[in-house]
Amino acid sequence: MQRLIICLLLTVLFFPGKAQSLSNKKADGYRAIWFELSQKYEYGDKYSGALGTYTAKHTPLSIYSKKADKTFFVYGGTTNEDERHLLCMIGEFNHKTGMVSKPTVVYDKQGVNDPHDNPSLMIDDSGYIWVFVSGRGRARMGFKFKSTKPLSIDSFEQITEEEMTYPQPWNTKFGYFHFFTKYMGVRQLFYETSTDGIHWTDDKLLAAIPVHEGEKSGHYQTSSVFKDKKLGTFFNRHPEGNVDKRTDLYYLQTEDFGKTWTNVSGEKLELPLLKVENAARVIDYASKGKNVYMKDMGFDKSGSPVCLYIRSNGHEPGPVSAPYEWCITRWDGKGWKTSVVTESDHNYDMGSLYIDKKEWKIVGPTEPGPQKWGVGGELAVWSSTDNGTTWQKVKTLTHDSPLSHSYVRRPVNFKAPFCFFWADGNSHEFSKSELYFGDFEGNIWKLPYEMKDDFVKPTKIN
Repeated sequence: MQRLIICLLLTVLFFPGKAQSLSNKKADGYRAIWFELSQKYEYGDKYSGALGTYTAKHTPLSIYSKKADKTFFVYGGTTNEDERHLLCMIGEFNHKTGMVSKPTVVYDKQGVNDPHDNPSLMIDDSGYIWVFVSGRGRARMGFKFKSTKPLSIDSFEQITEEEMTYPQPWNTKFGYFHFFTKYMGVRQLFYETSTDGIHWTDDKLLAAIPVHEGEKSGHYQTSSVFKDKKLGTFFNRHPEGNVDKRTDLYYLQTEDFGKTWTNVSGEKLELPLLKVENAARVIDYASKGKNVYMKDMGFDKSGSPVCLYIRSNGHEPGPVSAPYEWCITRWDGKGWKTSVVTESDHNYDMGSLYIDKKEWKIVGPTEPGPQKWGVGGELAVWSSTDNGTTWQKVKTLTHDSPLSHSYVRRPVNFKAPFCFFWADGNSHEFSKSELYFGDFEGNIWKLPYEMKDDFVKPTKIN
């Protein structure tokens, strides 16, 4: 018996994939994962900290369902505050009761502590909830999961296993559209479509722009949908495949479910894009020596695309790459216009863009935080009443925080008070990480880290 116990312990220690999976189990609290990339520089890691709602290239992470009157949200969770065991989680906030239910482990990433494998979210017309779990190249495959009941997070069934990273699924009037990335030695952009979620088209290459013929290149993107029909994506490029040189800004759109693609003016383009200079390029940042970090995008009331990103002088954290400028680039019907909203202190500070008919807003960690030159900071709300031309800070949401707030995410069709959600943590050292949500009035709630009951009211902290 003693030998059997020792063997079982050794199996768990050295073969974590063989341990009992927590998939489809309820967790007794909302615990976000902490992560560091382990690329060290004078002012800290290239990026590290509270990355439960990471990356900007996972979208959407949250959706409000009017039928259920609930906001559903996914995040990268973990088992305990002193562990970094990635759990792909889903939770729900009930707007009628003001309570959250215990979250569900959609997929236990046994042996993985990397939030590049975090999930994204989609809800179909019948109310079924789809969770797209990111992989990492072919070393760790991605998965699509579907709830076993409409508008329920109690259990999920696996639909696919495939190569995909940075999932960006959208429910449109034509069916399901999925932007994603494959690691082909470099990060190349693909898309696929489906009318039922079970059967998908072959993966179609969107962009693979090299500097020179025969050279490899890559891209990062953010995407959105307008009136359930027009899909748009902004993306950068990685010269020579080097993500630390990410630069330039491109835009593509389709209004017929990916059959044809155009630039913002409607000029038809052949895919994949393979040339640096093409009709989809919005800004030549390479000639300016600027790096570009994608954050969020949306459409204005006329359907013109708007992109939020940070531009800087390099990938290394600290003053060497400053200034870290929060930029808005928008199409005004005649040309592309760019304005600077504010500055922060890190390339991986991340906020979300809100576009209404009369007012545009940005919520993000634009203010200095407790860990200087680290990911995240104190949160603020910025407002524009002239279609993104000028911006003013209208509210500071957090202050005197012991930990940095990072990766503020916008729910699709958001409803107060769950207007945005995020995680906190130490930017430079391993720490506990908790989840929060808030509204534009300045109210903030913390999700329960420990839960004894199935439904609990979040703690209002501001």
